[in-house]
Amino acid sequence: MSQLRKLAGETVWYGLSSIIGRVISFVLTPLYTSIFLPGEYGIVTELFAYAAFFNVIYMYGMETAFFRFATKNKENNKEYFNLCVSSIIATSFLMSGSLILLAQPIMSVLGYEGKEQIIYWIAAILAIDSIYALPFAKLRLDGKAKRFAFIRLANVLVAVLLNLFFLVFCDGVANDKFLTELKGPVSIVYTPEFKVKYVFLSNLLANTLFIILLSNQFKEFKITFNYAKFKPLLIYGFPIMLIGVAGTTNEMLSRALLKFILPEGFYPNQTNMDALGVFGACYKLSVFMMLGTQAFRYAAEPFFFSKASQSDSPQLFSNVMKGFIIFNCLVFLGVTVNLEPLSIMFLGNPTYREGLYIVPFLLMGYLFLGIYYNLSVWFKVTDKTKYGAMITGLGAVITVIANFLFIPILGYLGSALTTLVTYFFMAVLSYSLGQKHYPIPYKVTSAIYYLSLASIMGYISYNIDFDSLFLNIVVRNIFVVLFLAIIYLSERSNLKGRKILGIKLP
Repeated sequence: MSQLRKLAGETVWYGLSSIIGRVISFVLTPLYTSIFLPGEYGIVTELFAYAAFFNVIYMYGMETAFFRFATKNKENNKEYFNLCVSSIIATSFLMSGSLILLAQPIMSVLGYEGKEQIIYWIAAILAIDSIYALPFAKLRLDGKAKRFAFIRLANVLVAVLLNLFFLVFCDGVANDKFLTELKGPVSIVYTPEFKVKYVFLSNLLANTLFIILLSNQFKEFKITFNYAKFKPLLIYGFPIMLIGVAGTTNEMLSRALLKFILPEGFYPNQTNMDALGVFGACYKLSVFMMLGTQAFRYAAEPFFFSKASQSDSPQLFSNVMKGFIIFNCLVFLGVTVNLEPLSIMFLGNPTYREGLYIVPFLLMGYLFLGIYYNLSVWFKVTDKTKYGAMITGLGAVITVIANFLFIPILGYLGSALTTLVTYFFMAVLSYSLGQKHYPIPYKVTSAIYYLSLASIMGYISYNIDFDSLFLNIVVRNIFVVLFLAIIYLSERSNLKGRKILGIKLP
């Protein structure tokens, strides 16, 4: 139990950095949806989707490779860190330089001629993110979850403040809303035409914080290259990169494709870019499930590697999976029953709320992605990452085919269903293969029970409508209380005598 408590404690810190960071950045969602029309917000959605693909390529699996080799050879941690960072620096400069040189044709293909400056900023963001990913990985390896959380939160907070500075303060001054005497100085850093670009500039300026806050990680860093030692890292990391590319395809492709394959006029009075903006805004509400999954991944990856050699690791990993599923079923239900008030809070323009019905499908899809992350332990600790590449690659194939099939018929609901189907398939296939190569006694019946119960309760509560926001909130949240009661009654033999939130359970 002490090992599980340690994992839970670290997950809390990683979770806090993600959850509080996302809550802070959620200030931006109502800001964006009130300032930008859906078509403009569609630009943000599309370009960040492409940036996500490049982010995986920039890293080419070196983060996970560093974890694996630094864990196996603890006395050589420093050497592996120097080797991985040196490699990332060289390739990041090469790839970002190429993006800058190709900025004009790239923006021409996307239909954003004359806006090449955004590509320059994205290229810089990608380089900084990649170079500083390994220092973050080292913090995780060293168990410095609190420092990790502090730096991540500082980055998000600065990004939010910069967005507010440009899109509220500078825009207000430039449009003579207040402090008109500052119009001259403000005009140096802000022009009201094409305001979307300041979303990307704010992210770039916020990321420069990493250079300061992670400087200690570079105190003993030396540019190093040893091909004999780098080759195994590359061989291990390359399938991880393929997994990442395929995974990003699963997550982002719908946002990249929607404007191209959605029939014009599918949604009355909306262009395809408007539909992309609505989809991107509603996608934001699935962030609650993504947060838990991401926080868990940060904590679990080094945890799994460090515990894999222990004789009780299969049972330990099984318990982790069960706890993960129960907790995230609760998250799924909690968000689903409260979509109405959440949409009012975070989607300022009612136009964005037209796609709200897709959110439960996205939430369940990301729950299965979290299950897949749990299951992926078998091919990572056995160095059989080729299976991970195969599973995620097949998921990417399903994503491509399903998007082309579903989007023309169902619109962005087709994209949401594709997310759910893809991650469900990946979880089932990984479980099947894992039981052959690295058997873990997962509690499958329990998992099906909680997933089915949460889905049924979510469907019933979502369709309850009393034409009263207050009454809807009260009645729908009764299902959350009921679900909690069922968890306690089902798991009380495991929980008896333990403390949760300082309360000792009877």
